[in-house]
Amino acid sequence: MDKLNKNNSFKIPDGYFDTLPYDIMNRIAKEGYPVPSNEGFKIPEGYFETFNSRLLTQLKNNPTETRIIPLKPNKKYYYTAASVAAVILLFIAIQWYGNMAPSYSDLANSDIEHYFEFNDLELSSQDLAEILPIHDLNLNDILENRLDNENIIDYIDSHIEDFEELNMHNDE
Repeated sequence: MDKLNKNNSFKIPDGYFDTLPYDIMNRIAKEGYPVPSNEGFKIPEGYFETFNSRLLTQLKNNPTETRIIPLKPNKKYYYTAASVAAVILLFIAIQWYGNMAPSYSDLANSDIEHYFEFNDLELSSQDLAEILPIHDLNLNDILENRLDNENIIDYIDSHIEDFEELNMHNDE
């Protein structure tokens, strides 16, 4: 604000706006209100008394059709062009993505599990054994917990009471 005051060459005296209305009223009282004696325009006598009837007769005698000028004349062309562009983009998108076939890798594991849980496939364990390639599977891939030697020993300690039951030798 200080920069504006320093660069401004126009200065107003102190208290100017405080006394401005009084100064204007005093000047008008002293000099009088300067109203021109000759107004410049004159209306013929009786003009407004006959104005309505003359206007109605003039409108009835000269019916002119008024031309309506639209504010946005090209608006319908913009809408047409936008809709054509949208249809073309939609067609291209359908052609582009319509040719892509879904693959097994696109499926999530949860979707596959959900399908097997809620659809009865009526497969026996033998049917599943024939379908699944067992020679490529590792036992640790199937199990949730890895089978380490420590896990096996902990299981044997907690579930087998007689160690002789584990003896698989057929001595008989």
